[in-house]
Amino acid sequence: MDLANLNAFIAIAETGSFSGAGERLYLTQPAISKRIAGLEQQLNVRLFDRLGREVSLTEAGRALLPRAYQILNVLDDTRRALTNLTGEVTGRLTLATSHHIGLHRLPPILRAFTRTYPKVALDIQFLDSEIAYEEILHGRAELAVITLAPEPHALIRAVPVWDDPLDFVAAPEHPLANSGPMKLEDIVRYPAVFPGGNTFTHHIVSGLCEAQGLKPNIAMSTNYMETIKMIVSIGLAWSVLPRTMLDEQVARIPLPGVQLNRQLGYILHTERTLSNAARAFMKLLDAQTQ
Repeated sequence: MDLANLNAFIAIAETGSFSGAGERLYLTQPAISKRIAGLEQQLNVRLFDRLGREVSLTEAGRALLPRAYQILNVLDDTRRALTNLTGEVTGRLTLATSHHIGLHRLPPILRAFTRTYPKVALDIQFLDSEIAYEEILHGRAELAVITLAPEPHALIRAVPVWDDPLDFVAAPEHPLANSGPMKLEDIVRYPAVFPGGNTFTHHIVSGLCEAQGLKPNIAMSTNYMETIKMIVSIGLAWSVLPRTMLDEQVARIPLPGVQLNRQLGYILHTERTLSNAARAFMKLLDAQTQ
């Protein structure tokens, strides 16, 4: 089975279009169509239904997709295992990370890594932690440095690196910041800005409220912590931010007896052979906990 054809098949399945697959693989649309025609001829099945501009997987396509991932992952795994025998730290390291961690935690580690291992080509993908999690599960990234899930998947190994305390915050002039110690039931009456409902941080905060039978008044939602901080700083809403982000732009809301914390760290697939580059990067991350 031609691997180039399989890559084209996966790209169409993920992007939902032949043109999108062409952009991802730097190929023309006719070249993508030719690869899929070759794969369909080889397998003697139709893999996509084409209705106008809409492209969807057929039953055969849906059956092939997980097997295509498996074939390519096994091949990549074999290449890494053979490359590792040289002991050199070279090649390509695909690293997924969240915007917040990429901005506030990773710069010194990335600087040390690139200086120590100049032969490694770093492919850094800035994604929401939840999407990065899926990239690891599907083998599209080797490591991800993210907010760790409360309950990791059975095939994921999660390694905590940083404790990340969270604080309730509002603008310095907001009533919540100038009323002394508060109760959670007082805070939830005011408009809030939260990370998206699918995020690990959202689940942490909403879980705290639900445990007390409370429902926050979520007026806005965004997954970018820097945007949340801006919205809070101009007085539009309260929120929860990592303590490392607090400065004169926002004020901590005193909430006696309430402590929120999330774990930041890295994840990898338990059934994947790691490259020497990934192992070297992990050592730098592990050193942060010492």
